[in-house]
Amino acid sequence: MDQIDDVLNQDLDPTETREWVESLNAVINHDGTERAHYLLEKMVDSTRRAGGYLPFDPTTEYVNTIPSHMEARSPGDAAIEWRIRSLIRWNALATVVRANRKPGDLGGHISSFASSATLYDVGFNHFWRAPSEDHPGDLIFHQGHSAPGVYARSFLEGRLSEDQMDLFRMEVAGKGKGLSSYPHPYLMPDYWQVPTVSMGLGPIQAIYQAQFWKYLEHRGLIPKSDRKIWCFMGDGESDEPESLGAIALAGREGLDNLIFVINCNLQRLDGPVRGNGKIIQELEGVFRGAGWNAIKVVWGSYWDPLLARDTSGKLRQLMMETVDGEYQACKAFGGAYTREKFFGKYPETAALVANMSDDDIWRLNRGGHDPHKVYAAYHAAVNTKGMPTVILAKTVKGYGMGAAGESQNPAHNQKKMDTDAIRAFRDRFNIPVSDDKLEEVPYYHPGKDSEEVQYMLERRRALGGALPQRRRKADKSFSAPALEAFEQITKGTGDREISTTMALVRGMNLMLRDKELGPRIVPIVADEARTFGMEGMFRQIGIYAPFGQKYRPQDADQLLYYREDQKGQVLQEGISEAGGMSAWLAAATSYSISNVAMLPFFIYYSMFGFQRIGDLCWAAGDMRARGFLIGGTSGRTTLNGEGLQHEDGHSHLLSGAIPNVVSYDPTFSYELAVILQDGTRRMMQEQEDVYYYLTVMNENYAHPDMPKGSEEGIIKGMYLFKDAGKAKKNEPRVQLLGSGTILREVIAAAELLEKDFGVSADIWSVPSFSEVRRDGFDAERWNRLHPESEQRVPYITGLLADRQGPAIAATDYVREFADQVRAFMPDGMRYTVLGTDGYGRSDTRANLRSHFEVDRYWIAHAALAALAKDGKVNAKDVSRAIKEYKLDQDKPNPLYA
Repeated sequence: MDQIDDVLNQDLDPTETREWVESLNAVINHDGTERAHYLLEKMVDSTRRAGGYLPFDPTTEYVNTIPSHMEARSPGDAAIEWRIRSLIRWNALATVVRANRKPGDLGGHISSFASSATLYDVGFNHFWRAPSEDHPGDLIFHQGHSAPGVYARSFLEGRLSEDQMDLFRMEVAGKGKGLSSYPHPYLMPDYWQVPTVSMGLGPIQAIYQAQFWKYLEHRGLIPKSDRKIWCFMGDGESDEPESLGAIALAGREGLDNLIFVINCNLQRLDGPVRGNGKIIQELEGVFRGAGWNAIKVVWGSYWDPLLARDTSGKLRQLMMETVDGEYQACKAFGGAYTREKFFGKYPETAALVANMSDDDIWRLNRGGHDPHKVYAAYHAAVNTKGMPTVILAKTVKGYGMGAAGESQNPAHNQKKMDTDAIRAFRDRFNIPVSDDKLEEVPYYHPGKDSEEVQYMLERRRALGGALPQRRRKADKSFSAPALEAFEQITKGTGDREISTTMALVRGMNLMLRDKELGPRIVPIVADEARTFGMEGMFRQIGIYAPFGQKYRPQDADQLLYYREDQKGQVLQEGISEAGGMSAWLAAATSYSISNVAMLPFFIYYSMFGFQRIGDLCWAAGDMRARGFLIGGTSGRTTLNGEGLQHEDGHSHLLSGAIPNVVSYDPTFSYELAVILQDGTRRMMQEQEDVYYYLTVMNENYAHPDMPKGSEEGIIKGMYLFKDAGKAKKNEPRVQLLGSGTILREVIAAAELLEKDFGVSADIWSVPSFSEVRRDGFDAERWNRLHPESEQRVPYITGLLADRQGPAIAATDYVREFADQVRAFMPDGMRYTVLGTDGYGRSDTRANLRSHFEVDRYWIAHAALAALAKDGKVNAKDVSRAIKEYKLDQDKPNPLYA
């Protein structure tokens, strides 16, 4: 290998080399770079066919991808745009500094926007189109820490007042007018479109949004257009697995509607991103290898003369050799330091700057701060066809902050500046604020009729209107099918046994038949369609494939063959829950982003949902997403053979923590039907900003007919499944509660109690302990705040108020799940909760339920124990149950076993 490297890296015949280079330059001058590239590829191919080992170099020289003579020229007024950019920089700084001079230590970030101001300014002035009658609008994923700069632009445009700017990070005191710390659509529903500051979530969402736009186009739901998704991220953010984990999808599907802009300021929160390496080179290789068009914007225009005079190639060599830690030091320590430590490494490079002053050297700018270089890169990106583009823009963290933070390791957390630092910032950007006002760091607005503001407004008018802006509702709503349309699953199955997963798939198929709603349904799977019995959809509606199906599938002779289609409706996202969830988010927010309401169903192993991709689930709430998340093979004991890593006992606790998630754990098919119908009504017809989490099981059993009048109780989260009838005098009675598959054990336990001990039981199905809990705390809160008004009765309290005996609840989830409603038990009613605390494991369902103490025998025993404490039965009855039901008194607590 060393010998090969020597041959590759040494010039054995400089004269021959020069002749080849001259020949190649002649081809470029005569036929263009594409022809030259073709010839080079042919030569490489010939060498490899001859047995030569040619390692692939995924990176290019550490210079700008677009040569200066090929740069598209900006049509803007550079002088006015510099003044605008300077004013925005000042007001962004003022927003954060003023906030942190108030009591409360509100925090905020200056340095991220300081490094990326030019990247945003060029986009706002020349490229980013707002939704209008003429264009559907671009989508911008703003880097979260740059929010103050976006607010500062809106302030100059007249969209935000000075009072609002002073409510930065004061959303409670602002009473609806406060400015959120980062992009949060939930808190600013008319402004921000996507939440991005949880690092890594912006990039993966952007990729799947781009895919979903193509999906909508290919299915004829939106017209084809040149709209783009622009995703901003920091170079340090690339370490998040979600940032780069899906870029191969974008390359594979040729998503030319997607542009990443990576702000390479070489620093993350604590120090250099790659102090001993070069993050721009690393990212270039990663993206090029994934099929992206990579555009490097490394050096600003002041470097062009130096590079033009670099006839020896030593400057380019030096640029490649220098690591990011050194580049950071050069910007931190100034021109003299850069002359000595950078240019001084070689006589040739020292000579290049011999006639330049230290100030001249310090002013050598990085590409991300040069609007001309940035414009040329953006222009090339929007005109790229057939592949996504990444722009790697080199910048300085804390640009303009001088000694207060420019290119310094602590710059990210800088939020306070003293008067001297503020004076230096003012002078550098020529802000007309007098010395006697500096202490208060005032906002500066040149006036709505000023040249700067009028220029900004004219540019935005030309691009369709103001950004950011968010659409709250789609123009068109869709009526939910009547409950009668779900008759196949509201009626019982008789002797036939099916799972709730199969009932769900039947419900989806019924909805797909609806001529209006059907095309809006988006089934999404992460390579588990057959697990969930959805393979019938492959043939029925097809799997989306942007280029169609180019092969004959192995199972083509079967009825339910694997059918891919450019107009396919199913999104099969492979083995990636994060990818499936990001695709779901794209569909679930399509009503806002594309004015096209869609109803996505993402079906996955429930253990791999809110636990594994919980950050995306939380972002879905922030984005006001609408759709169904389906936790399949749910519960600790129903997925009997899979074991600890797969068996879910707590997803409902996680889903219940997100305010706008409506969660259900249904047992019977008719419960699913009611939930599907009502959820569709709320999300597609009423356009409420909620999304649903349903858990379904793979256990087969018979399903009864829907009890008359149960619909309201199902939706509220609890209803009487079986009334034991009027209680006889002194007859012991219990209230048994359950959900999901364990409700069937509750029903069986009631039979045991009646048969073996003469105890009657009312049976309650509780499809949503989470909804019942929310109702209870709503009532409790209202009562505390209205002590002299008629007190509200929590829903569950009213249901159980006139019922006798203790209550026992059992579910396939940890005890905390059913324990959520303890506070709302009627006064004096004892409440016992059984659950599957502990790690899951592999075994039969019967053995698992016995192990976790949630089967019919343990439920019956718990009921007798509660009755004994109430004095309704004696302790001997409890002991007899232990003996007859063969309960092991000495078994370890399953929480620790």
